[in-house]
Formats: sequence, structure tokens, C-alpha cells
Amino acid sequence: MADGSRPNADLDAAIAEAEARYGAANPQSKARAQVASQVMPGGNTRTVLHYTPFPLAWSGGKGNRLTDLDGHEYLDFLGEYTAGLYGHSDPVIQGAISKALSDGIVLGGPNRYEAQLAEAICKRIPSIELVRFCNSGTEANLFAIQTARIMTGRDKIMVFEFAYHGGVFYFGSHGNPLNLPLNWVKSRYNETEYTRGLIAEHGADLAAVLVEPMQGSAGCLPADPAFLEMLREECSRRGIVLIFDEVMTSRLAPGGCQALVGIKPDMTTLGKYLGGGLSFGAFGGRRDLMERFDPYRSDSIGHAGTFNNNVCSMAGGVAGLTQVFTADEAVRLNALGDEMRGRLQKVARRHEAPLQITGVGSLMNLHFVRGPVRTPADAHPSDPATENRMGEVLKLFHLDMIAAGIYLARRGFVALSLPMREPDVARFEAALDEFLATRGALVKDAVG
Repeated sequence: MADGSRPNADLDAAIAEAEARYGAANPQSKARAQVASQVMPGGNTRTVLHYTPFPLAWSGGKGNRLTDLDGHEYLDFLGEYTAGLYGHSDPVIQGAISKALSDGIVLGGPNRYEAQLAEAICKRIPSIELVRFCNSGTEANLFAIQTARIMTGRDKIMVFEFAYHGGVFYFGSHGNPLNLPLNWVKSRYNETEYTRGLIAEHGADLAAVLVEPMQGSAGCLPADPAFLEMLREECSRRGIVLIFDEVMTSRLAPGGCQALVGIKPDMTTLGKYLGGGLSFGAFGGRRDLMERFDPYRSDSIGHAGTFNNNVCSMAGGVAGLTQVFTADEAVRLNALGDEMRGRLQKVARRHEAPLQITGVGSLMNLHFVRGPVRTPADAHPSDPATENRMGEVLKLFHLDMIAAGIYLARRGFVALSLPMREPDVARFEAALDEFLATRGALVKDAVG
């Protein structure tokens, strides 16, 4: 962390100092980045893991700790962008995966695990009457969208600005040229009447509304109850398939975020942690929608994927959902997250800092803004200069937290893992307190 006696002439100088310190402390990660750049563009194969001047590279992890190539240990508050719910070394999950490996892999047929995992998911999320597996949340959303188009005979899909539903479904401020060219209708998250109007305008052609009950990559923005209630009402009235993307949010309660908000979607997509830390995706929902995938039917929809039921993900997923991430553990971890969010907000108020912490349960995001954050527009200003200043503050915060031995996403995103306990939260709280004490004047000047 920055020395409180060191003058912070301005934000640019502070960032330059922090980057120089970071570079000097992490020569092995820097060298890895340079070598990797010879065979991968930018040394990268997953854009979200890149940050300047170069990302830390990991040699291993245990519990909720990570160790980088230079031997530094960090408290892991990123949690692999929610996929690391179980931490890095849960013995129950490791044991299940080891047994699956020892029994043989790529078997080329059904195995003992997949129906067990399907049963566990259907029990936990009652809106899922039937479920099928795939390899990622991206695939899960693709298959759910296509199911809705086939079953309704309609073409348009409603999504929301700043939503992320996978590598080919990103609707942020700058868009993504890799997005699939489907017939999108883009609305505004948490803007109830605006969205109701768009549904009325396009309703006869809408196959589905795809929405997160808490918009994740946009900054952990919980949906207003009235917003979700309106979506459920309008979709039911107009025969539109309501799809909840719970790839990130299914961990927020024993029955997923849909149980918290009390809204039952027609279909749900899953991914991230549900493979026990290995690649995983799933889509499921109402029986009348999903039973079209029954290969015994003459009108069956074909659904392929070599690794849909790979034994390692299936075995790890069963062990995790039935033995580790129990209903009680889900409640405990999310209560810890709620407590952490409140404690961090108190630190911000004490320093009179322009900082808002949003989220639900074990997922949260720090936003260096003054006003409340309810919609993506609140978190992502349209003015490029303002957006750039906020990004620079987050860069400084990220580098200072790394120097304090705490790892989180550069965008301020935090995901707790099951090994987390109160002392870990206290350490994050203390690091934030020091950052605001040391850098607070710069933050206030930058944010305004």
C-alpha cells in the first residue's frame, strides 16, 4: 500500500508510482507476459484477465489464497469471477474429481454422475423441471435463446444495455464485434416503464426476454422487484419466454437469485461454480419447453457437445452441490457478503469518499461515484472524460490493493468464496480504509 507520508501530486503521478512499484515487485509475472506475447496476442487468451502494466500470473492456490510466480500470497477476493465459489482446494471436490479421473475419462457415453447432478439442480431450483448440460454459460444462453425461438416461432430477443451473457453476448457501452448477429431488442435495465413500452412495441415478434436478476458485469446491480414483476407479467401475457441468466447469481441463495426475488422464469441458464471449478454450463426450465430435446421424440431438437457430460465436471458438480455448497452454507456465505458490503460503505462514509458498494450477498462491486447506483447509467457515465477518470481511480485502487496482498478485479468486482471468514473481511476493510486515508484527496478530485 502507498506510504501515507508520500505526497500524491496528482492522480497520474500516483498511478505512475504504483505501476513502478508493481513492476519492480513482480518480475516473474512480467517475464511470463513478455514470453506469452510471442505466441498469444498480448499474451492473453481471456480478455477480462488482462490489466496494465501486465497481469499477475499464478503458480497455485489453496483455500482462498493465491500465490503468484514471484512467491507473493494474496487473499483471493475475485473468486474467478464467481466460478471459484469453492476456493482452490476443497478436499471433497478434489476427491470426487480424482476418483473420476482414476476411473477413466472421455468414456463416450452416459456416466454415473450426470443424472445425479441434474437431480440436485432441479431440487435446488424448482423452476427447472428438466435440464441439459453444456460447457459454459455462453453456450447455456445460446441454447436457451435458440430454444425460445424454436418453441415460439418468433425471432427477436430482448436484452439489456451493459448486460453480459457470454463471450458472444456482450452489450456494454462499446459493444462487441464478436456478438452473434441475432435480432436484438435492447432495453434499459431497471427502467420499468421504458421496457414495458418496448415489449408492447415488439411483443408479437419477441421470442424471449433474457435478463440477469442482478446484472453482474455491469457492476452488481440488483433488479428492482417491480422491474422483474413487470417482465414476468408481460411475458406471460404475450407468450414470451422469460429467461433468467443465473450463471453468476444462482449462488446468492439456496434456490438461486430467483428464490430471493420471488419470480419464476420459464427458463434458467447456469454455469460458473456448478462444475466444481471445472468448465460447465446448463440450461433448463419448464417441461413443455425442455422435453423437445428428448431424443425419443420424432420432432426432437438435436443438441450436441462432446464434453457436455464430461466425468470430471459432473463428478465435481455433484460433490459440490450436494456435500459442500449446502443450503446452510449458501445462507452463511451470502450473509457474510451482506455484512461486508455494509462495513465497506461505512468506511466510505467515514472518509466522505465518493464510493458506492452495490450487490447482493456474496457478490459486490465498488463504484467510485457520488450518487446512488441503481442503473447501468449510474455506474457507467456517458461522458468519456468522466468514464476515463473513474477508470483511472479504479486502476490506482486495484494496484494499491494488490500491494496490500488483496486480489480483486480491476473494475472493482468482488466475489466471496466458501473459505472466507470474518477476519478476511476485516483485512479487506482495513485495506480500503488505508487506501481512502492515503489517496482520498485524489479520489475526490478525480470524481468531483
